[in-house]
Amino acid sequence: MFLRRRTNIKNRPAMHRIVFAFLTLEQHRRAIESSCASYRPDRCPHCGSGCLWCHGCYGRKADRSADGELNPVPVARFRCPSCTRTCSRLPLCICPRRWYGWSLQQKVLQLLIAGASLRRTATVFALGYHTVRRWWRSLVAAHGTFAFHLCSRFAELGRSADRDDFWLVCLHRMPLCEAMAWLDHDGIAVP
Repeated sequence: MFLRRRTNIKNRPAMHRIVFAFLTLEQHRRAIESSCASYRPDRCPHCGSGCLWCHGCYGRKADRSADGELNPVPVARFRCPSCTRTCSRLPLCICPRRWYGWSLQQKVLQLLIAGASLRRTATVFALGYHTVRRWWRSLVAAHGTFAFHLCSRFAELGRSADRDDFWLVCLHRMPLCEAMAWLDHDGIAVP
C-alpha cells in the first residue's frame, strides 16, 4: 500500500493570496510589466520552502468595463523548486473566486442591507437574480467568521448591534476589498 507523506499544516506559513497594493487594474498591469517581484510570496504555500521562481503569467478577465480593453489581465505565477507546485497572488482590485469586482459587490451588499429585495437589487445592477442571492447567502453564512476576525483587528466594529449594522460600519470604515484582504491575511477563504 502506497502512503503519501503528509505535511504538517500547522507549521506551514500561510500565504496571503491578496496583495495589499494596486487598487486599479492599470497599476497592477504596470507592476507586472516592470517587475513581478512585488507579488512573489516569501514561502511556498504548499511545502513552506523559500525561493520561489517566477513562472510566467496567466490571463484573467477582470476588466468589467464596457470595452474591456485591459482583458486579459496578467496574473503572475510562481513555482516552487522543492515541490514543483505553482501558486499565484492577486492585487487588491481582483476578487479571488468571483467574476465581478469588489466595488460592484460592495454596492450590491449595501443596497441589500438598506432593505432592497434580491430581485430589485439584481434589476438595479443588471445582474442575475441567482448571482445576487448567492453573494448575499455567502455573506450571511460567513458573517460569524468574518465578523470575529475583523473585530479582533478593528475593535470598533464589535460595537455593532447586528449583522446589517456590522457591515454598514465595516463598509463605512474600509472598502470591501480591504476587508476581504484582511480576512485573507488571517487565513480565511474569501469569496
